[in-house]
Amino acid sequence: MQKDDDEPYITLSDDDLDALEDEIPLLKGVRAFAEAATRIPWFVAAGEPLDRETKNAARLYLDALGFPDVDVARVADWSDAADAAASYDYDTAQWEAEEGLRASLASEALEHISEDALAIALTHVSALLAERVGAAVREAAELNGIDDEELMNAAAGAAVQAAHGVALTLIAEAGEDHPFRTKFAIFARGHWPIGVAGLTFNIL
Repeated sequence: MQKDDDEPYITLSDDDLDALEDEIPLLKGVRAFAEAATRIPWFVAAGEPLDRETKNAARLYLDALGFPDVDVARVADWSDAADAAASYDYDTAQWEAEEGLRASLASEALEHISEDALAIALTHVSALLAERVGAAVREAAELNGIDDEELMNAAAGAAVQAAHGVALTLIAEAGEDHPFRTKFAIFARGHWPIGVAGLTFNIL
């Protein structure tokens, strides 16, 4: 889910990216998405009540993923988020469902671009977002008196992985109602969709 800390990101110059996009136009959309994603309000609404748009995105995500009986629940603070994240680690149904979707999207993406181009696209997303997301997590955690490095890393990793999911949908030309898009919409509203545990979808 996260890169090894000893493994540097591969960075490309703007000229390199322009040349690649001329060859593979689908990557223009990924680049535009990644640049826009650096400007969303990461984690600023964590712990706040879930508004209607967030609840609707969560419901769409759950229904499309195959969890119509799971309820959406607000996690009120970062301390409770640690418990919710631990519960998610033990309940793998959501993870398995997402992995199936991710594998399917990757196969579809490789019908449009090469494996190398796909790796470059996802690496570019990580390179643009990792620092921004990491800083946003730390700021939100510090405001709430949290110094749990493992929890902060989990939140940042989930955010970057969610962005990777959207990038895959763009390359595979999946619809806007794809679960990875609706899940990312929750992040875009400043929350952290931690995960499904039992019959509860926990959102910070």
